[in-house]
Amino acid sequence: MMREFEIERQFDIKIEKLKASKGVYYLRTDKGERCLKKINYGPQKLLFVYGAKEHLAKNGFENLDRYFLNIDNEPYALVNEDLYTLSEWLEGKECDFHNIEEVKIAAKTLAKLHKASKGYDPPENSKLKSDLGRWPHLMEKRIKSFDKMREMVRKKNIKSEFDMIYIQSVDFYKEIGKKAFDMLSGSSYYELCAIAEREKSFCHHDYTYHNIILDNKNDVYVIDFDYCKREVRAFDISNFMTKVLKRVDWNLDYAIAIIDSYNSEEPIDKEEYRVLLAYLQFPQRYWRLSNRYYYNEVNWGQNTFAGKLDSIVHEKDKFLNFIEKFSNEYNIVWYENVKNKD
Repeated sequence: MMREFEIERQFDIKIEKLKASKGVYYLRTDKGERCLKKINYGPQKLLFVYGAKEHLAKNGFENLDRYFLNIDNEPYALVNEDLYTLSEWLEGKECDFHNIEEVKIAAKTLAKLHKASKGYDPPENSKLKSDLGRWPHLMEKRIKSFDKMREMVRKKNIKSEFDMIYIQSVDFYKEIGKKAFDMLSGSSYYELCAIAEREKSFCHHDYTYHNIILDNKNDVYVIDFDYCKREVRAFDISNFMTKVLKRVDWNLDYAIAIIDSYNSEEPIDKEEYRVLLAYLQFPQRYWRLSNRYYYNEVNWGQNTFAGKLDSIVHEKDKFLNFIEKFSNEYNIVWYENVKNKD
C-alpha cells in the first residue's frame, strides 16, 4: 500500500488528486501535474537511469521525463521498501506507427537521442547496465533453447494448440536464427561494441509507440528509460523498426523512411547495416513468446498465446520478402537457402 503522506513528505509536495493511469499514477499537486511511478529495480540501477536522462538533457535532448529530486537530493522516494519516481506529467498522444510521417519524426528523434547519449559517465554508486558484446552468445543460447522447448512438447501426453503450431514452425525459426547468428558473427559487431564503449553512448532499449509522445505542436517527448543501457545503436534502430514493420505488413517503404530519417540526423555507417540486418533477421518475437509460454513467464490464456504465435507464423512470407528487399536496398549479403526453407 502506497502511503501518500510519505510521497508528499519526501518530494515536498501536496497531492490534490491521485489517479491510476496505465501503470503509473497521475498526480495533481500544489506544484503542478506529476507522474508517479513505482520502480521494480534497485536504487543503483535507478541512479544509472537518472544519470542517463540528466546527461541527455545537458547535451540538448531535453524532451524527456526527467526525475524530480526528493528532499535529500535523490531521484526517488522510498516507501515501505518500494521505490517511486516523480516526473512531470506530459500531455500528448502516443506515436502512431501506421502513420509514416510520425514514424519519420520518431526515427529522427532516436538519432538525436543516440547522438546526445555520447560521453555518459554514470554517477557514483550507480550500477552500469551494458549489453555490449553479449549478442552472439545470446543468439546462440536462444537458438539452442528452441530444441529444449521442442523436447518439452515431445514429452507432453496432451499437446495444446500452441504446442502444435510450435512443432510445425520451430525448424524454420531455428534455421533463420542460425543465419542471423552467422551474419552477426561475420560482421563488425565487436568493433562497433568497442566504439560504443569508447564513445560512452547508450540506447533507450524500449523505443516503442507508448514511449514516444507527440504534443499538439508535434514536439516529441521520449519517456520510460527503465531499460536504457550501453548498447550498439543498431539494436535500438532494429528494435524500433521491427515494432513498426510488424504493424504495416513489413512494408519496405516504412523501413526506408526510418533509415533515411535517422541518417538525416546521424548517418549509419556501412558496417552497421550488417549488424542491423542480423538483429532484424533474428526471430526474437517468436523466441520470446515461446519462452514465455513454456517457462510460464506470463499469465495469459491458452488462446492468447496460440493466437499470438499463429500471427507471427502467418507473416513469415512477408517477413522473408522484406528481408530480401531490405538486403538488396542496402547491398547486404542475404542467404538464399533460408528463403527456400519451410
